[in-house]
Amino acid sequence: MTETIDKTIIPTGKIYKDKAFWIGIFIGGPMVAGYLFSENFKSLGQPEKVKLTWVITIAVTIALFGAIFLIPENINIPNQIIPIAYTAIAVGLFKKYQEEKATVHIEKGGLVYGWWRVIGVGVIGLLITLVSLFVIVYTSDTLQQATITTKTYGAVRHEIDFDQSNISEQEIDKIAEGFTETGFFDRSFAKYIYVEKDENKFVIYISVVRGVENNPEAIQPFVEIRNEMDEYLSNNEVAFKLVVDYIDNVIKVIE
Repeated sequence: MTETIDKTIIPTGKIYKDKAFWIGIFIGGPMVAGYLFSENFKSLGQPEKVKLTWVITIAVTIALFGAIFLIPENINIPNQIIPIAYTAIAVGLFKKYQEEKATVHIEKGGLVYGWWRVIGVGVIGLLITLVSLFVIVYTSDTLQQATITTKTYGAVRHEIDFDQSNISEQEIDKIAEGFTETGFFDRSFAKYIYVEKDENKFVIYISVVRGVENNPEAIQPFVEIRNEMDEYLSNNEVAFKLVVDYIDNVIKVIE
């Protein structure tokens, strides 16, 4: 059913036009979209839609940034693609739900917000988004670090990182003993590894230099050490994951 627009009513208040949506949302992010829609609904005589607008905006913002955080780091997406996409969607929604009333508002002499206001809203939205993301990332890192423990072994202080909620300190000590017995924990230079437990399997992340995965001679010592560790830790399976820079960047799995 098409809503009838009464053109005899003198418009009051100011609204944001479609170009304001393009600029403001692209600068400030999806939360700005909620603000622009809400302000327009108020000025266009539809205040009952404001609450639902904010509910949808918050839900979409959470889902959007949650999806961004889940994108693997090895997938490169141009920085402009995501802002352009959600801005275009918002402009499309404006045209569907507000453009007709906004056009009548302007035709009847209604006012529109100027560009300085639009840019200001965009910048404020950007700052709010950045602060929110910082709090989320900082809190997430803090909670994660709270359960990560580091132990060092030997004169050169070989380092093992592990999550206490996933694997016990006694098991880590046993793994360190195995690395000492096999000679991996030697006196030449410190080794840095991360260990996690997957049911009955110890998954051991070992930091290596890039390119080692393409060198069979460089890989062979890791194969031999893994086999020895598998025998030493006879009650558990052992898998090596060779990583570069960070544990999610696995370049070779040995099991």
